[in-house]
Amino acid sequence: MAKYNILMHKMVPEHWLVPVKEEEKILKTLGVTKGQLPKIRRSDPVIKTLEKVAGEIIPGRIIEIVRKSRTRGIAKIYRTVIGE
Repeated sequence: MAKYNILMHKMVPEHWLVPVKEEEKILKTLGVTKGQLPKIRRSDPVIKTLEKVAGEIIPGRIIEIVRKSRTRGIAKIYRTVIGE
């Protein structure tokens, strides 16, 4: 059975692991804490695939999701990784 890269599917928006150095800047810009961001489980298929590229993603890290929007052009949202 061939393995499929879910990140390459046209219906899956871009997911990026935010560098630790940029996390505080993003949180300050948004005026929120990590605990206030929406969550994404470490067991999510996209996170599992992203780990193959970026290495282990521990709970507490921030993921940037870039979606194409008809009204905004590009919309960036952020999620905090939580455990299984």
